[in-house]
Amino acid sequence: MIEIPPIDWSVVLQLCIIFGGATALLMADLFIPEVRRRVTGYLALAVLAAAAIAGVAPWGCRGHTFSGTIQIDSFSLVLNWIFMLGAAITIVLSFDYLPRHGINRGEYYVMILFAVGGMMLLAQGADLVVLFLGLELLSITLYALAGFAYPRTTSEEAAMKYLLIGAFATGFLVFGIALVYGATGATNLAQIGAVLAEGRIDGENRIYLMAGAAMTVIGLGYKISLVPFHMWTPDVYEGSPTPITAFMSVAGKAAAFAGMTRFLLTALETQREIWVPILAALAAITIVVGNLGALTQQNVKRMLAYSSIGQAGYILLGPLAASERGTEAMLYYLLAYTLTNLAAFGVLIALEARGEAAWNLSDLGGLWQRSPGLAIAMAIAMLSLAGVPPTAGFVAKFAVFTAAWQAGQAVLVFIGVIVSAIAAFYYLRVVAQIFMSEPTREVEISSDRVLAFGIGLSVIAIVLIGVLPARLLNLI
Repeated sequence: MIEIPPIDWSVVLQLCIIFGGATALLMADLFIPEVRRRVTGYLALAVLAAAAIAGVAPWGCRGHTFSGTIQIDSFSLVLNWIFMLGAAITIVLSFDYLPRHGINRGEYYVMILFAVGGMMLLAQGADLVVLFLGLELLSITLYALAGFAYPRTTSEEAAMKYLLIGAFATGFLVFGIALVYGATGATNLAQIGAVLAEGRIDGENRIYLMAGAAMTVIGLGYKISLVPFHMWTPDVYEGSPTPITAFMSVAGKAAAFAGMTRFLLTALETQREIWVPILAALAAITIVVGNLGALTQQNVKRMLAYSSIGQAGYILLGPLAASERGTEAMLYYLLAYTLTNLAAFGVLIALEARGEAAWNLSDLGGLWQRSPGLAIAMAIAMLSLAGVPPTAGFVAKFAVFTAAWQAGQAVLVFIGVIVSAIAAFYYLRVVAQIFMSEPTREVEISSDRVLAFGIGLSVIAIVLIGVLPARLLNLI
């Protein structure tokens, strides 16, 4: 007789709201006329708001369900809120974008909700199988969203590249999980950690374990865009619809970091002496390659793609610290980066009012004279990415550098600080273009108030949590 384990629905309440709301919205959209597609978007925002409120009650509590494969704690709740915030702002930025580009279809908002569900599984997963399911649900929805601008060739090309690279990464992840299970006899992260703590793994099993752990990190590293698993990022980011580029660059990256942090600090906590030096080297290479790649870009969208690679290296300093302070710094950085990147991409969306790309650096020339609000928003976003006080980006970099320094990663911190100073050039170049250059061609600017609200909300939050970071850090 099969016994069904008891289910604690409070642990999966947010997941139920997201998946249930997405499913209901998928059917409801069939009856919403095309001219009122915004209604679907507003309903999606309501689902996200309901799920966010549902996370207030369990704050400060710990629990697990489904035989310990899904858990809830402060770490997962903060990440879930970051995912939902990123999705909500993405939806707001999309209201004006979709009809302008002739892709105003309701399933767009539904797939964003399903993507958020996959992200939440990565944040709450306490088992390698659940992490795999979350990553695949996230990936499949992002493949479709990357190609959502059909029949635009660049969008289809981006989706195909993302699909092929993603399938390759999935192969690494599945093989890695199989090897870890073969070596330890468990897929539950806590059980794997217990087996390793007892020292029961030796000989061939230890080789299988290390190979499996490496493949699992590689599979997640593709989603994070760690070097050398980053080559897909600039092309996919450039070809995808701009709101989806913003979404995958922040929320998708945060979800992969959630899964990697769970795996490293729960399952492999006793193996720090092995994985810390390896990941430290990857972080250093990622910081250098990402920022140097951005230096040569004239296309702002590709520049932000390379910037996201470099930012991944900085964020990795948090898990590398292998401490509570390092995890807190990573969570703060993910929130700051989410707000900053969405503000920057929001400005690019506003510059596509005619439905044409306005991503060249020269297209930003004279933006201060044409739209002071957008100019200030883009300037604040660039200053935050560069780590200039008093923005959220400065506090985020300071937090991860401090955590890494306390963990003995002095060399990595020096590399990060030096490269940050070099990287400031290409961020400040954008600011100079906005305020000091004349326009080279006529670029129509969107006047949509909802889009302006989304950009303004992000910018205000960037400044607010930069000026008053203590409250947020204490909450985390």
